[in-house]
Amino acid sequence: MLVDIHAARGLVAWGNYTRGIAKCHTFCLKIRVVLGALSEIELLKIRAIIRKVMENPLLAPVLVLNANFEPLNVCNTRRAIVLVLTGKADLILDGRGEIQSVSQVFPCPSIIRLERMIKRPRPKVKLTKREILRRDNYTCQYCGKILPYLTIDHIVPRRLGGTHEWDNVVAACPACNHRKGGRTVEQAQMRLARPPVEPPSSAVYIFGRHLHENTDWVPYVEGW
Repeated sequence: MLVDIHAARGLVAWGNYTRGIAKCHTFCLKIRVVLGALSEIELLKIRAIIRKVMENPLLAPVLVLNANFEPLNVCNTRRAIVLVLTGKADLILDGRGEIQSVSQVFPCPSIIRLERMIKRPRPKVKLTKREILRRDNYTCQYCGKILPYLTIDHIVPRRLGGTHEWDNVVAACPACNHRKGGRTVEQAQMRLARPPVEPPSSAVYIFGRHLHENTDWVPYVEGW
């Protein structure tokens, strides 16, 4: 396969440009919201600009498979096309249309497979706020409310020797977190919806947030 280096460089430049616009608008939006300088109409206009930029096909997620078809990670379309053009990956599944450069037309990949085998340990779900909220289905584990602004609570407070581990952290709404304070669940006379556990490290769970919009990934993710 002939590699169009200029086309690849053009895709990289365009991808960096669009990402830069999105980051710039997001940053400006945060600053102006803090200062209270945005009207509702201005807010809607800026959100429309950000949405239009982020819908760029070069920023769409692509599933990256190892040489043995094990799911590795997710990259954007820009990165996936460059990997295919440079011979580092094969196109496994497309169907998202095409991207046209000055001299070539490229299919938009959905799944690619690396040419060389990448050896790595079995991945685990990182203990982050986003993953804790995802494990708890964005629901307060004390009152059962589903809110967009949940916090993280340590079941056994850190000051009482509690650890920052999967079995000691849960999603909690601000009201329940404030009510519990620096006490244990028993001391605060509260009850957990279910005991917290570490999420499974299966590929279906790790890539689960992408599967509802990329159902064609499911056969390549199940079983790993």
